[in-house]
Parts: sequence; structure tokens; C-alpha cells
Amino acid sequence: MTSEQLERTPLHEAHLAAGGRMVPFAGWEMPVQYTGVMDEHRAVRTAAGLFDVSHMGEVRVAGPGAEAFLQHLTPNDVARLRPGRAHYSALLTPAGTYVDDLLVYRLGDDEFLLVVNAANRTKDLQWIRRHAPGGVEVDDVSQRYALIALQGPAAPAILQRLTATELDAIRYYGFQDGEVAGARSLISRTGYTGEDGFELYVAPEHAPGLWAALLAAGAGDGLRPAGLGARDTLRLEAGMALYGHELDDETNAWEAGLGWTVKMEAGDFVGREALLAAREAPPRKKLAGFEVRERGIAREGCAAFGDGGRIGRVTSGTFSPTLERALGMAYLEPSWAEPGRRFEIDVRGRRLAAEVVALPFYRRSRVA
Repeated sequence: MTSEQLERTPLHEAHLAAGGRMVPFAGWEMPVQYTGVMDEHRAVRTAAGLFDVSHMGEVRVAGPGAEAFLQHLTPNDVARLRPGRAHYSALLTPAGTYVDDLLVYRLGDDEFLLVVNAANRTKDLQWIRRHAPGGVEVDDVSQRYALIALQGPAAPAILQRLTATELDAIRYYGFQDGEVAGARSLISRTGYTGEDGFELYVAPEHAPGLWAALLAAGAGDGLRPAGLGARDTLRLEAGMALYGHELDDETNAWEAGLGWTVKMEAGDFVGREALLAAREAPPRKKLAGFEVRERGIAREGCAAFGDGGRIGRVTSGTFSPTLERALGMAYLEPSWAEPGRRFEIDVRGRRLAAEVVALPFYRRSRVA
């Protein structure tokens, strides 16, 4: 796919002006970095970073049967969501494996917004429509939104300068409608970095002005634009799964360590019977965090070995700017996935020593 065929977000010109290095990603031309992944990563951990995530897909589900439909379509308990709250969930196959992971926002009694991965937008939309009963509206509203993520310990103070909405009243996974720098926004206390922060859903035409206003408001706090490279290293340190790496149509929630998103008591849902059976059966694999104990970085696809045999594969790997060591996540045979177990990873024909460690690698400190 050529650059002319790639989609561009409303912030494309702002990225170019800021020196963003643009790369193809899920059919979009996106900034992978500006000044550098390490600098941008550390800015988010110590101050704040600003991300363009407008490539994400948004699907509106509405109608009198919307709650019951989503309760059947997803494994988390939609009925417990109140308007103004969101939760992390998934679309599952009948085999209990992942079609995609997503966020579910409850906008009203009979109206929801699903936020899905950019690469899966078309697939997800088809899946949702295929299962939707009559009377439930399913609309791709991705073109109605630009999505800007402000993440890091300084994020609340920076955003508060631009809005009359009382941000302290918005709890984690809560959201409110409000104005930010004069732009009508859905202000959501969510993120994909392991830090406090907000995701702002705005009309595309308001995105460039809001982006500029946020950068100006945070200039004295060390706010800087951050690209997809830092977003990936941040989420990996925080032990957050990425579809296509830790999640796919051959993996279930028990294996991925996401059993907390599955509410068996909430009633029947797509994949429930398979997950019940999988929970009672010996697990096939288990997601584990690891640190490399010698020089080298293990990347996605590297094979893991123990006692001379293959025991799994790496799903994500990087050098951690925060911990200053190489780490990653891997699916391992369950007996090898316990913290303290030592194994080897084949990196281009060289065996590197690694050790299983508990996830997440990084957990932010919370001020009471």
C-alpha cells in the first residue's frame, strides 16, 4: 500500500510540522516517533505525552435491545455499566477466542459506543452486524471522531487548564461530555500507557486546534507529542495486551490472564460454553512476563526453550526505558510460566538467558 492509499488522521499536518516520522500502520499513515521513542516514553512516565489515536474505530450500538445484545455479544457484564462508565471487554468466537478486544462506553440507557482496534474495524463491524437482532442499530461512526490521548502524571493538571469540567470527579474508566479549549468533547479517563490520563473524543474539524491548545497548555510541564513507538513500549511495561500479539483467534481469556473480563454469572454470551470447558481443562499455554538476563532483545516470534525443548514463543519484546532492561511477554507451557523460572530465547540463532517475572513490569504510584 502506497502512502497515497493510506488514510490520514485530521492531525496529519500537525505531525509533519512537529517532525513526526510517519509510517504505515493498519492502513493509516501514523507517527511512530518525533524526537525519539526513549524521550517520548520517559516524558509520559515523568510528565505527559500527547498521542493521536484517531485511527481507532468507533461503533455506535443503540436501540431498546442494545443492552441485551451487548450482554450476549461480549463477556463482561454490560448490565452493570451505568451511563458515564466504560469497561474493557472483547468480541469472542464461539470457541471462546478473540475476534478483538475493545472498550464499551455506556452513553445512555439504550446507547453504547464500542472502540475497536484500527486493524480490526471492518472485521468487527461485520461481526457485530451479523449478530445484531432487529431493532438494534449498529453504525460505524469512526468518521465522526478524532481521538487524542493525553497521558502521564501531569495530564490532569494540563487538561484542567482547558476545561470547566471537574476532572477529579471523573474516576478511572469514567467519562463526561464537556468542552476542552472550546471543543465539545467526550472526556474519558482511560488510556493504554499504565499512567493516569484522558482520551478525548472530538469532531475531526476540532482536532488540530485542540492538539495545539493542549501542547501550549502543557509546555511548561514537559508535555511532548508521542508516537506509536512510545505507545507500544509504555503498554508493554504496563503488561497490557495488544491484539495480534498477545490476543488472537487461537487464544482465550484464561490463557491471556484476562479472566477478570469474563463474567460467567452475567448470563449466556458468545463463547461462554467453550470458556467453561477451557476453565476445567488443563491449560494449553499461559501468558508470562520475562526479562532477558544478558545483552539482547527478544522480539515477537522468537522461540522459547527449556530443558532442551521448545516451550513457547515471544509475543512482544523491547528494551524498557523505565527499567533499563530488555523484557517482553511470551506464551509458555503453564509449568514454565511461574515467576522465577529460567529459560532460553532463540534470537537469530543465539540463545539468550531469560527469567519469568510477574506482570505488570511497571505499576504507577497512586497518590491517596
